[in-house]
Amino acid sequence: MSTGRYESSEGNNVGTAVTFLLIGLGAGVLVALALAPKTGKQFRRDLKRGYNDARETLEDWTEEAKDRVRDVKERARDAAERGASFADDLRERVEPLRRVVSRG
Repeated sequence: MSTGRYESSEGNNVGTAVTFLLIGLGAGVLVALALAPKTGKQFRRDLKRGYNDARETLEDWTEEAKDRVRDVKERARDAAERGASFADDLRERVEPLRRVVSRG
């Protein structure tokens, strides 16, 4: 039976909070600009500037995220190569011992 309460996963709360924060900030900026005593031309210029600033910030965040993903991929690849190299080295060192044990 449903209690009528909305339940979500804990990890989703952060994304939801950030989304609502950005929506609220955007709405607040629009209201502030709309109520400010400026001409239509000034309002449109300020609105365009705000849009461009937000777009540039989002592009910067996207590039930073891509750089971090690339860095993690490179680290994982390096770790895998070191692991494979270590395993090969270990096999080479253990092989003579294995031969002696299997003869005896």
